[in-house]
Amino acid sequence: MKKVYLLIIKAFIKPFIVTFFIVMFVLLMLFLFKYIDDLIGKGFEWHVIVRLLWYASATNVAMALPLAMLLSSIMTFGNLGESYELVAIKSIGVSLQKAMRPLFVLVTALSISAFLFSDYMLPVANLKMGSLLYDVRNQKASFLIEEGIFNNTIEGYAIRVQEKGKDGRTLKNVMIYDQTGPNGNPSTTLAKEGIMYKTNKDRTLVLELKDGVRYEETSGDKGYNPRERFTRYRFKATEQKFPLDDFEMKRTDENLFKSNYAMLNLRQLKLYRDSTARQADSVSKAIMPFIAPSYRLFSYVQPPTEPLKSVPDYKQDVSELFNDVEKSTALNAALNEARSVSETLTGRSEEYLSIQKTIRRYIIEYNRKFTLSVSCLLLFSIGAPLGAIIRKGGLGLPVVMSIIFFLIYHIISTIGEKSAREGTMSPVVGMWIAIAVLTPLGIFLTYKSTSDSALFDVESYKQAFIKFFKRFKKKTA
Repeated sequence: MKKVYLLIIKAFIKPFIVTFFIVMFVLLMLFLFKYIDDLIGKGFEWHVIVRLLWYASATNVAMALPLAMLLSSIMTFGNLGESYELVAIKSIGVSLQKAMRPLFVLVTALSISAFLFSDYMLPVANLKMGSLLYDVRNQKASFLIEEGIFNNTIEGYAIRVQEKGKDGRTLKNVMIYDQTGPNGNPSTTLAKEGIMYKTNKDRTLVLELKDGVRYEETSGDKGYNPRERFTRYRFKATEQKFPLDDFEMKRTDENLFKSNYAMLNLRQLKLYRDSTARQADSVSKAIMPFIAPSYRLFSYVQPPTEPLKSVPDYKQDVSELFNDVEKSTALNAALNEARSVSETLTGRSEEYLSIQKTIRRYIIEYNRKFTLSVSCLLLFSIGAPLGAIIRKGGLGLPVVMSIIFFLIYHIISTIGEKSAREGTMSPVVGMWIAIAVLTPLGIFLTYKSTSDSALFDVESYKQAFIKFFKRFKKKTA
């Protein structure tokens, strides 16, 4: 049995490692395609991109690990079934469940590792990636001068070059609009040629201009000469510097992102959920004392100066006791109070619903820590018997089957999570609904694989259809 167990473990580990890294590569490519516009043309150093991909790969484990578990289990038992090794194992009296024991222990260990990863390492990876991605997306594009196009990336300046040399530094027919002068008065600099380079560790751009002229508009003396003055300066050579500090990447404090749902572990999620629940209770209890003063009796009727000659009939309409002016005053006061109460309740209800939404998000993230581990066990329990049934190895049919079942699992879990976020479904039910739906399927496939069912054998369905067609033909004859 040790040799059998060792054979099955070796047959599983290699496809699992290969499929895991393939899935991770595909997910990283999707990540790059999603944020490619935020990465190109901003002059990032290579280590920034590498760090971002490293953090993104850590956050993709939650999707890559279950899919790799499903695909590798189908490939493993499909290869064993295709090479009749499962038949040989069963012929010595070893059932499929017994043969799966070492893999089940291995998958359980991987699931526990996935739980520890999601609780300890994944929040840190989400924090690192979230803060770095925020800085990357808010980074300005790198300074670049193109021929015949005005560059406005430096605040207060517009630079246009008609032609650039092959070395990328020589410039011809340079035009610079400067709007950083006092009172917003612009100045224009024209030069026939120039040289561009950077100094101060690429923090300052220097343009050495030759054979040019500079035009300035300055405000005149308000007392004696209120008209603006136009000045022209000619130069043989001059130098103009532009600060490039805004183009450097500036890191945001990571502590500003620590309260996000995906960046908390189980203990922190429970703490935030309890504190938010107490806040929701205080908001709900504060509503009635706030609007209670609005429910009071208003009396605009002056007390009678003479004794009543007759007792009023209280069955009659109360509005008949007031004249038109008193009716109008009472109605306006009632409408104002009703509007005030309505606005108060609307604002308080929106605040309460927002707090409830935050609580649901904490509960969702709390349950996500456990669903990652359980989904690995579930998809293995589906993939292993499914591979034993289809008896096909390689990357053909197993890949198709694994993608189909993973899409079913992913669609159900996505719908459940979205419903939980919107409040139409309990957060616990929404996060576990995919596992609850597919668990009977895993039990059914395990039963079918144990009884050597030809569930996915096309030839058996073909033979059954032929027999049914012959019987139907005889009856009609």
